[in-house]
Amino acid sequence: MENTEESINRQKMFEIKQIKDFGKLENPIVIEGLPGMGNVGKIALDFMIDELKAEKAYEIYSDSFPHSVFINEENLVELPKIEIFRKGNILFLTGDVQPSNEQACYEFCTKVLDLFEQLGVKEIITTGGIGLNDIPQNPKVYCTGNDKEIIKRYTSKYSKFNDKIHNVVGPIMGVSGLLIGLSKKRNIPAISFLSETFGHPTYLGINGAQEILKGLDSTLKLKLNLKKMEKEIKKMEKEIDSLYKPEKDEEKVEKIDKTQPKKLIAEEKFTQHTNKYIG
Repeated sequence: MENTEESINRQKMFEIKQIKDFGKLENPIVIEGLPGMGNVGKIALDFMIDELKAEKAYEIYSDSFPHSVFINEENLVELPKIEIFRKGNILFLTGDVQPSNEQACYEFCTKVLDLFEQLGVKEIITTGGIGLNDIPQNPKVYCTGNDKEIIKRYTSKYSKFNDKIHNVVGPIMGVSGLLIGLSKKRNIPAISFLSETFGHPTYLGINGAQEILKGLDSTLKLKLNLKKMEKEIKKMEKEIDSLYKPEKDEEKVEKIDKTQPKKLIAEEKFTQHTNKYIG
């Protein structure tokens, strides 16, 4: 059992600031998407928040976030933060950072789960990417969760959600994974959607994010205009085509060697047979 001082210090680690009170929510669900592999989850959440015109409800600050500041559009600095937006009975958890170490990640997830319980959250969805050695032309979306019923419910509504994920991915790192695991202890059903993406640190997995959005749009009836994302994908494909997809393998190696001093994908994170997800 932790002592009082440890408990107080843990509570001080995270500051949750309420921006707007929306009153009582009716059986809300949470959708999470933070920076990670291909920034798939972050891209998906940003698109939904913008498209649905979700309003900010909370800001979360912590000394466990990276020791840096961001420059905003007004040329002023902002502390790193994680935010919660709201549209109807859906809460969107996103931000520009994740907790910087394992203990902080546990504490963060515990803190937001406390909040979610207070708000009466009935279900949690997390999103992320599965890093591959090459750019997937048609990214698959895999799913896992803490309850068989929630997986069955989503896969029955959208056939492209693939629940045969064992031996496809390794550990689900970060908030995307821990939220699912820790919410089980609170009897909150949770599911994670992970889309294939290119495992390069500078690659943006817009294609993968789009595939997740298609599934969420279909199952949650969000009425998203995904044509906007199609335009972004086409634009991005043109920009990266010469770097990542040259005509000859020799040209590919030469370009990568010139632009990336380190190996394309770290061997300790990816093997030939196992794809691993970094939250």
